[in-house]
Amino acid sequence: MGAWVLWFLLLQNVIQYPHPVGDGLDEVTRLRMEMRAKFLEEEKIRLEQEMEQLALKQGVRAWGDLLLQLWHLWAVAGLLLLLLALCYMWRKRGLRREEEEEANGGGNEEEVRIVDPHEGDVGNEGEDDDNNGVNEAENINDDGNAQEVDNVAANEEGAAGNAANEEGAAGNVAGNEVANVGNDNHFGNEDEEYDHADIIGRMVMDRIQWPVQDLLRGCQWTTVLMESFASYFRRVLSNSFYPVLQEAIGVGSAFEGWSPREQDVVYQVLVPMTAPRGHSFHLELDTAGQNQVRNFRVRVQQECTCGRAQRDKDMLCFLHHPEEQLRSSQDPSLLHTLCTDSYLDVHKTARWFYQLVRAVWPALLQSHNWHLVLLPSRRSCQFKVTNGRESFRIEILFGVRQGDSDIFVSSELREACTSRTIWPESYAVAEVKFFKYIARRVPPDSLHLKCLQFFTRLQLGLGFSTYTMKTIVMHLLCIIPVSRWRRRDFVARLLDISESLRTCVEVRRLNHFILGNRRLPEGISLPLDIQMATSYNLFYDLELDPIAHSQAMSQYVDLHRWLKRILNNEQ
Repeated sequence: MGAWVLWFLLLQNVIQYPHPVGDGLDEVTRLRMEMRAKFLEEEKIRLEQEMEQLALKQGVRAWGDLLLQLWHLWAVAGLLLLLLALCYMWRKRGLRREEEEEANGGGNEEEVRIVDPHEGDVGNEGEDDDNNGVNEAENINDDGNAQEVDNVAANEEGAAGNAANEEGAAGNVAGNEVANVGNDNHFGNEDEEYDHADIIGRMVMDRIQWPVQDLLRGCQWTTVLMESFASYFRRVLSNSFYPVLQEAIGVGSAFEGWSPREQDVVYQVLVPMTAPRGHSFHLELDTAGQNQVRNFRVRVQQECTCGRAQRDKDMLCFLHHPEEQLRSSQDPSLLHTLCTDSYLDVHKTARWFYQLVRAVWPALLQSHNWHLVLLPSRRSCQFKVTNGRESFRIEILFGVRQGDSDIFVSSELREACTSRTIWPESYAVAEVKFFKYIARRVPPDSLHLKCLQFFTRLQLGLGFSTYTMKTIVMHLLCIIPVSRWRRRDFVARLLDISESLRTCVEVRRLNHFILGNRRLPEGISLPLDIQMATSYNLFYDLELDPIAHSQAMSQYVDLHRWLKRILNNEQ
């Protein structure tokens, strides 16, 4: 029994004792564990990559959704801004139309040529009139009447019909030009409309061959020359009984900033004259045979100088000293040198001035480098100065001022048969002051002078005078705000000038710009009789002569046809 217990215990110990692990078995286990670890590492990497790809896909999808939402928001915002812009533009146009209606006194709602109350008020703003419903014609011809227009239409139906057709064709010029540049959006931005108009204006400007003229240099050179002349005139004439010459005033187109001539520009100056000592000037209106133009005679009257004996001891009184003593001791009176029948003679004055210029010229500094050539003229002193590179043609007119105003009687030739003692009334000084007034208020890129120069050159040979076109432009400068004469408005202003000319020819009336104009700018001084006078008609001959009126209508049709061809770029 004890032996069995011993064997049982021994067997139990053998079973419970751990078997030793050999080296071979340990290496296999290690390799198996490494393979397992590597497999788990690869699975981990694969899972991480899948997770990254899934996260990336979800992020891109979320960013795309965000961009889509933002695009929708911007689209809605842009639509709202567009609607607000359209409402603003519509309201702005409505306010502008109301302002124009107020300025026009309830006139045509589509009329754009009305003085802006916020613009510089030039004067002659436009009065209410029922003549054809055209504001330009109302201001230029406010004395016309609708009955006269009906008569014109009845008498000149053919010519007026042609003119209307031509005007209708020209009215589409701007539209054709816009078609060439690009389609204009009626409800587009106002700046874009200005851009289109500016492009059209530039295109038309490029088609016109503008003369190369340095008018500013010519005016400055002429002014300096006349100052040099004046200093010697004062010395030569200080103790004489010839007219006292005042400082020259630049007048005419060149001093206004434009010229109808392409090359041979004439620089006009007006030399005011006052009576010498012992004399006085008296202006007498000449009413013989004149209908519209005001002509004067300058009567020269001797004055008593006995009271001046203490100051002018060498001067004898023309009224109270014997003629023999006067003849032997004193130079002759103005009545015996430059007058005819007690009236100042234009021809004699011109000859005297020629002699004065010829005598003084060698003493001037300009004579060292310039050559003087006197040109023939009976009512002015004309000459040309050249230095081999440049040349200037200068015309000196003589005038007597009416009081302290800007109105003179001058030696200019107004009619073919002007008498030698007739001095026509001149408004040249007042007109050059008007252009200077406008120049101070227009934008730097204003083309109002280009418009005037273009039309004065266009009408050459067609019968309309340069002064006619100048008068129409001066009236329009008082009607259309100065800010609307820029390049973008160039075509519109040319059509305005053409339309105004057509209306004036039809109604046979073009009012003078100065005479009777009570709304001239400040700084232009007029005598009371000029201010209160009724403006005379520059187309007076068309009222009297139906044949002349028919010819004028035909000439306008030709002029407008040329204008349309230039605007349409037709060869």
